[in-house]
Amino acid sequence: MDFSGKHVVVTGGTGALGTAVAAGLLGMGATCTIPYTHEAEAQRFPHRGDAKVKLIAVSDLADEAAVAKVYVGVALWASIHIAGGFAPGKVADTGKAALMAQIDSNLVSCFLCCRAAVNAMIAAGSGGRIVNVAARPALEQRSGAGMTAYTIAKSGVAALTIALAEEVAKDGILVNAVAPSIMDTAANRKAMPKASFDAWPKVEEVAATILFLASPDNQVTRGAIVPVYGKA
Repeated sequence: MDFSGKHVVVTGGTGALGTAVAAGLLGMGATCTIPYTHEAEAQRFPHRGDAKVKLIAVSDLADEAAVAKVYVGVALWASIHIAGGFAPGKVADTGKAALMAQIDSNLVSCFLCCRAAVNAMIAAGSGGRIVNVAARPALEQRSGAGMTAYTIAKSGVAALTIALAEEVAKDGILVNAVAPSIMDTAANRKAMPKASFDAWPKVEEVAATILFLASPDNQVTRGAIVPVYGKA
């Protein structure tokens, strides 16, 4: 795949999966804009200082003004939306604030970034690619028991992906999503030390699917929510 001359926005690009996606993009010639909210992650980002990387501090991707700052003046080819948040909790223990936090961090942020990306791509008139990140519970809602607010938010991301794909296909914009199971990251290993790590998909493996969907090589796939479960 060749991303030479292509500009790609990667939200959540300083996290574990985002770093793997950014590495792949840079290795294939892309220029990346990466918004971040956690300064510590930005400081650890291995591609900090790369001439083809622009890191932008944002307060909140669920804020329209913050999102606009990311996309202004960008000749955009692809927008990859990894940013989000996870919090478990039974419905009986989840108040409105906790519910809205999951919806804002996962669904609203994705919606606003999709909106900004679509407007930038339509203005450029050359089509493009959008890749969202849903989650396994978005496809298998029963597996979302005990994390219902998160499941609702990620199900919304899946629905957004399918509806938007139909809406912008005529503009040459292909919209898809991946739905990972638990990924093999240091944070997940620490949180679940007794789990079978070998069954979890590696971030590089999930990144490979994202990169194809975001690439010019993807000529026909749209409206897909691709399971990336590994052996889990």
